[in-house]
Amino acid sequence: MDALLERVYSTTDEQMNQFERHVMVGGGSPGPRLVKGKGVRITDTNGKSYIDCTSQSWAMYLGYANEEITQAVYEQMSYFSHVHQGFHTMPRYHLAAKLASLAPKNLNRVSFTVGGGAAIEAAMKIAMKNNPGAKSFLTLWDAYHGSTLTTAGASWITTKASGQFTGMRNFLDNVNNNFIRIANPYCYRCPFGHHPENCATQCADMLRLTLEKGANGPVAGVIVEPIQASGGQIPLPKAYLQQIRKICDEFGALLIYDEIQTYCRIGEFFAAEHYEVEPDIIVLGKGLGAGFPIAAIIIHDRLKGFEMHAEELHTFANNSVSQIAALKQIDIIERDNLLENTRRMGAYIADRLRELQLRYEEIGDIRQVGLHIGVEMIEDADSKLPLTLEKAVQIRNVGMENGIILGTGGYRKHLLKIKPALIVKQEEADELLNIFEATLRQVLRE
Repeated sequence: MDALLERVYSTTDEQMNQFERHVMVGGGSPGPRLVKGKGVRITDTNGKSYIDCTSQSWAMYLGYANEEITQAVYEQMSYFSHVHQGFHTMPRYHLAAKLASLAPKNLNRVSFTVGGGAAIEAAMKIAMKNNPGAKSFLTLWDAYHGSTLTTAGASWITTKASGQFTGMRNFLDNVNNNFIRIANPYCYRCPFGHHPENCATQCADMLRLTLEKGANGPVAGVIVEPIQASGGQIPLPKAYLQQIRKICDEFGALLIYDEIQTYCRIGEFFAAEHYEVEPDIIVLGKGLGAGFPIAAIIIHDRLKGFEMHAEELHTFANNSVSQIAALKQIDIIERDNLLENTRRMGAYIADRLRELQLRYEEIGDIRQVGLHIGVEMIEDADSKLPLTLEKAVQIRNVGMENGIILGTGGYRKHLLKIKPALIVKQEEADELLNIFEATLRQVLRE
């Protein structure tokens, strides 16, 4: 082992406690100190192993320590790692072309950036450039598009959705307020009291009325997550997306898909393919780089793109290491048919959860598209009251003690996320579900 790595990974508990005083962390849920992972498993400093149902912020599509990604990155490093975005490189050429070949047929131009929030802002720039004079955007209740001073204004973290304001309250004087929020199609708890079988997509009607009566001047774009992740694993109905596509065309607003969490995870490369509704711009991030930082936007051929006039500059927007990792990941996904595995294992996990639901009425709703899975926990089937925060946190903590890392749904802590790497095998799915059931029994029955 390299001497530096040996020094880092031989750190004592006393040293770790000292070092922790120097680290600032602005969010997330406290967990164990992690040291090594392989596949869907990660090990902490005490040698305890966990099945990771979060894929580390839903980003590690091939799991930990994939040897092929490691080798490809190692070889790229012998060429170079960092190049200014003004210089064309082979990795950027190939990744842009590959993404264009996978995207909907009319989306063929790609711009890379360094993270999801910056990519959302890049999409906003394109929307404003193509709608001169338009400054505002529509986003959905419970949306999460980032925590920058711009994207926070589009996200639930600046609202009182959780019953209290988050730490973003400290920055509200400078948060972008050019966002108008509209109702989201949260069918399990419809804000209008409808049921899915008799709903005429009233949420889409509200979007139309807002564009017509609720916005001052033209709206540059409508930004939606095809599946609201932080908002509670809420899939947007296909009929809703079809309707808002027509409404955006009618009013001249661009339809922007935030696919930062849906790319590949739902069993297709793009949610646009799954729903058969083409947006004007797709935003990518998180899992795109197989654990390396990279994000991107892909835009429609009819749109004006960025020009070499300082419209979009980031020092690390042309990170060749991340681009090679992203390309290699696509190769592996295609070669190993991992999108099929995503669909199959997602359906398998959902079926097992429905069996569990028969024994635990506290499982209120199971929302699953591919390995994009959310379990909404409630007090009982009659009231549908959200499970108390105390019990929800206890499920997560006891689950961790038992060997699984569960995610929670943004401010909806009673929403548990089960989103393992796309390589998860059936025996691993069985193991994590058995642990999940044992955890529910401990918390809710014993």
